[in-house]
Amino acid sequence: MDVLGKQEMESLFQAAIAAVDPARLVRDALRADDRGIALAHSGGSAFAAWPDVRNVFVAGGGKAGRAMGEAVVAVLGGRVSGGVVAVPRGHGGSAGPVRFAEAGHPLPDDGSRAAAQDMLALLSGAGERDLVVALVSGGGSAMISAPPEGVSARDKNAAFRVMTRVGAGIAEINTVRKHLSVVKGGRMAAAAYPARVFALLLSDVPGDDPSAIASGPFSPDPTTYANAMNILVRHRVCAAVPASVRDHIAAGVAGRFPDTPKPGDPVFARVACAVVGSNRVALEAAAGAARAAGADEVRVLPGFLRGEARACARAFAEELRKAAASVRPGRAAVLVAGGETTVAVRGGGRGGRSQEFALAGALAIEGAPGMAVLSAGTDGIDGPTDAAGAFADGATCTRARAAGLSPERFLAGNDSYPFFRAVSGLVLTGPTGTNVGDVALGVARPGGRPP
Repeated sequence: MDVLGKQEMESLFQAAIAAVDPARLVRDALRADDRGIALAHSGGSAFAAWPDVRNVFVAGGGKAGRAMGEAVVAVLGGRVSGGVVAVPRGHGGSAGPVRFAEAGHPLPDDGSRAAAQDMLALLSGAGERDLVVALVSGGGSAMISAPPEGVSARDKNAAFRVMTRVGAGIAEINTVRKHLSVVKGGRMAAAAYPARVFALLLSDVPGDDPSAIASGPFSPDPTTYANAMNILVRHRVCAAVPASVRDHIAAGVAGRFPDTPKPGDPVFARVACAVVGSNRVALEAAAGAARAAGADEVRVLPGFLRGEARACARAFAEELRKAAASVRPGRAAVLVAGGETTVAVRGGGRGGRSQEFALAGALAIEGAPGMAVLSAGTDGIDGPTDAAGAFADGATCTRARAAGLSPERFLAGNDSYPFFRAVSGLVLTGPTGTNVGDVALGVARPGGRPP
């Protein structure tokens, strides 16, 4: 790679996005012919012969819901009997008999609750000879949301805001979500039983655990009410969450509510699950694009993006320096990392975890003219902003200081978006229609010049 500029690094990120196109991934996994319908998955394939199928229903949701739903209708043609898929606001509509219901994200709203209730009504009427094609992608936790009796949507949202502000990880948040829901943690599969279920999952979680993707509506849940309570205790937020949330989880711990369906439950005997795309697929595509562009060394770091964004960015910069030491002067080393960090919000600024990572990374590589970093969300949306993420090179902070901007002050205030807007570092893709977590890219050319 001869150039370290923003455009060149954005091209690597676009290669990652293209590799996890939901429609193509669905078409690769789900096949239909005159005999029946087959789902390819890691254990082989599942097959349903048409004479054994009375109705085909489509249900699910997430940021990739629209593209996945349209692909299913295209594959199955007129064999789909009906369906409801929750999608981000602005992406509603229909494809044949499948309705795309607009729902809230990152917090559930009335549309999320209506979509969840409509799916429960649809699946509860399915019988043994029916087939449910379930579509699950990141964002589905918010878009398919129906709290249990006694817990309002307002209280549930307030609890998640508290957990986000203290930096709780996505797995912890999802554990609590599953125990404040009538659809998550396998409860959607229980509603569909005894129908067969072919579940197609687009993973945005490290390790691609089906029970963690969108809080696992069609997957067995290994977590318990006790786990959810322990998370609230560990983060010291029991007193901060609404009383209805705390009381419901405590009642579950006491056995007054049935827990989520666990591995081995008979409802999952008729569920076939395929993870059709993941963060790793996106990382490998970006790495391939870097090699094609002439990088001497390319390292892929799946799961590296975890924990607090600032600390993770500093560790990433250190790994980039190590990689740079192994290549010849003037040649390029590239790091490609994936996962999802967290941000402990201390200021009142505007930004997202990828922009916070990029700003901390900018400080970590300040004064290194041959280094650059880019961090972005594959969904094209980072926090409550219109940016996917941000780009910084070794001179970004120097240019900012010359313009009277203090990178440290912006970082302390969790105010990364206006910082990168001021230095032309925002990565703007618009919503991509997919979601497999975040991607961070680092490029180093020993002896290189600033872009």
